[in-house]
Amino acid sequence: MEQPEKNHRIKFWGSALLPIILLFILLFVFLKFGPLGVFKAELPPIEEIFIQRFILEPEQIFIEIINDGPEPVTIAQVTVNEVFWQYTMEPSKTLLPLEKGTIKLNYPWIEGDPYGITLFASDGVTFEGEIGVATLTPKFNFLFFKTFVLLGIYVGVIPVLLGLLWFPFLKRLKGKGYKFLLSLTIGLLIFLGFDALSESFEQIGNLPQAFNGIGILVIGFLLAVLTLSAVSYKTQHHKQERGEYYQALVWGYLIALGIGLHNLGEGLAIGSAYAIGEIALGATLVIGFMIHNVTEGIAIVSPLTRTFRQIKHFIPHLVLMGLIAGGPTIIGTLIGGFAYSAALAVLFLAIGAGAIFDVSFDITKSMAKGNWLSIFTVTNILGFLAGLLIMYGTGFLVLG
Repeated sequence: MEQPEKNHRIKFWGSALLPIILLFILLFVFLKFGPLGVFKAELPPIEEIFIQRFILEPEQIFIEIINDGPEPVTIAQVTVNEVFWQYTMEPSKTLLPLEKGTIKLNYPWIEGDPYGITLFASDGVTFEGEIGVATLTPKFNFLFFKTFVLLGIYVGVIPVLLGLLWFPFLKRLKGKGYKFLLSLTIGLLIFLGFDALSESFEQIGNLPQAFNGIGILVIGFLLAVLTLSAVSYKTQHHKQERGEYYQALVWGYLIALGIGLHNLGEGLAIGSAYAIGEIALGATLVIGFMIHNVTEGIAIVSPLTRTFRQIKHFIPHLVLMGLIAGGPTIIGTLIGGFAYSAALAVLFLAIGAGAIFDVSFDITKSMAKGNWLSIFTVTNILGFLAGLLIMYGTGFLVLG
């Protein structure tokens, strides 16, 4: 009995490993004897340097770069405003593929001035970057920490909590008014979802190609959708045991979570704007997002207006939802101000978009009750359009 079972295991693993072994053999043959050498001999090497970040300290400029191409790159010269300047580079002047390096310039930069930086590779290929407004890069200290935390509170926490104060008015809506409110919530969420996706696509442009920003976006989006779908499936069972209020409570928390991840992206934008000296842009973003985010409180409380009396400790739940939705803005401003990461921005915005779309679908499915055509009523359509128009209108404040 043992011998046939052993032979079966050998065949099983052999059939699994055989294609992999043959693939490695094929790769070896291609690299050793294939046409790759001919192309390397005839074509110039592909060199790509991605400038990740400028760090400005008194009399010094640091340039963080990464080799974004398949070939080693040697930095031979650096110019600042078309003037060649001496520099040092760590770990060395030659970077291997995906290797990071830091260029140090002892340069007497002037506060508020713009600077154009050009890096010259050893074969003459150039890579350009720009410092729009020269200003000291914030270092982690209590003053800047407190400032960025306050920015996050002003932008995210307070506006969302203010939006929750519409609850006493919203709970009075009955019948068609309640359906209008749910449809308005879906409109708000759908707009936020597309807004998060749009911001995520914009951040991909700030990533090295080797990081595969689209891949990060897809992973984050599907991770949120699949995870929340599993949560929604579980809550259906508990809804039958505990009542409709439980489903509404879960929706409130999931909406708050999705909005919170979206607001984390807003915090990243504000923090990074202040960090690179664009004070006017940062102030505009703060004022715009403050007004824009008040409407997010409506989206959180809308599913709770009919069943709130059945929810124990309702007010603490409501406050906690507001903190979940607004609190991540603080984290975003800190990351954006001290250690901005475009990869994290893409990931969190994608997760936020996936969460928002998933919750929107769950609410729509609940309204349909198995008959999807029933949701296309005048009341529901007007509510949905109202939600879109509210977010669209307040969005102008972010730009202006």
